[in-house]
Amino acid sequence: MNEAQRRRVLQRHSVRVMGQGIPMLLCNGFGCSQRIWQHLTTALVAHYQVIVFDYVGSGESDLSAYSPQKYATLADYAQDVVEICQALDLREAILVGHSVGATIGMLAAIQAPQHFAKVILLAPSPYYLNEPGYYGGFERADMLQVLASMENDYQGWTIAFADLLMGPTNMASLGEELTNFFCETDSTIARQFAQVAFLSDNRADVNQLQLRTLVVQCTDDVAGPAEVGAYFLQHLPQGELVTLSTSGHCPHLSAPLETLAAIRAFAA
Repeated sequence: MNEAQRRRVLQRHSVRVMGQGIPMLLCNGFGCSQRIWQHLTTALVAHYQVIVFDYVGSGESDLSAYSPQKYATLADYAQDVVEICQALDLREAILVGHSVGATIGMLAAIQAPQHFAKVILLAPSPYYLNEPGYYGGFERADMLQVLASMENDYQGWTIAFADLLMGPTNMASLGEELTNFFCETDSTIARQFAQVAFLSDNRADVNQLQLRTLVVQCTDDVAGPAEVGAYFLQHLPQGELVTLSTSGHCPHLSAPLETLAAIRAFAA
């Protein structure tokens, strides 16, 4: 990758590099910009070189770089992560991915393991739908209804979906914070990304991740139930599982200190 290509990649994804030390690359979940990590980055920067970025279509990314054909699978998003690693010449990095970003990060680490030392998956799921012998949390008909509601009323959908992900026991302000992130994402791109994210089946990829991997689950997570954690633990070659006391799908919002402790313990 020459210097011009490197600059284009970094600008396309609004890549920010903060701090010094072992590199730690943070991969956002669906509909979120790099700001979703703001409750963790100050503490992490004290010990790591933290890299954050935006997927094309969210945050301050280059919207002109998006097309439905270019981003038709999660592997296409993973390719962007690999290109960011190439542009920064990352080595022995710790990859932290949340939700759909965990799957994207997993695919990137499978494709280009030379960039990474360890992988941390926050509230991950390789497949969100229920199938015979597998519980992902959502019936296909229910998920299709969720996706259809995005088309009919995107603003209303952001509120309802954020509340669903945060769960009933977390403060309402956390749901509002997540809603704001969804609202910062281009709605047309978000709808297309959601189709890719929530209908993709990446279960067959899990056992290809050869790096030491920590799965961080929450209690009562509608999008990452306990059965999914058990699936990861069964199929990851070097998998470990930690269940946090916080509920919902976004531990970096609902329990940043507990999440930080899990990340630091594994990264060390």
